[in-house]
Amino acid sequence: MQQRTHEFAVATRGRGLHNINATLVDWTAEQGMTTGLLTVFLRHTSASLVIQENADPDVLHDLDRYLTRLVPDGDPQYRHDAEGPDDMPAHIRAALTQTQIAIPILGGRLALGTWQDVYLFEHRTQPHRRKIVLHLLGE
Repeated sequence: MQQRTHEFAVATRGRGLHNINATLVDWTAEQGMTTGLLTVFLRHTSASLVIQENADPDVLHDLDRYLTRLVPDGDPQYRHDAEGPDDMPAHIRAALTQTQIAIPILGGRLALGTWQDVYLFEHRTQPHRRKIVLHLLGE
């Protein structure tokens, strides 16, 4: 059994889904392992990770709009607004999604479905630089 780790950053454009799949695919292939498990971990509390549709961009748009409607910015019930009206809603959206994803590696490739890619889901309205840690365990 071998282990590899890697950290990279993603510059977001603000709220929305940012495809990080190519980075994961390329790095995993460079490691030369044929079987294993890739853990993708986001080091933030106001963004998240999702595996989602990669063919129809309307899916990503609708997902973002749904979470925006479900958890609106500036709700007067929120006590935490230290960084603006989108601050607490970003934390709630991250809690409803996930900050870690585990993906099996089969035949040296991510075992994602045909229409699946991995996305960083930025929940803040302003651009941010998000750090992601990869951990690959395999052979």
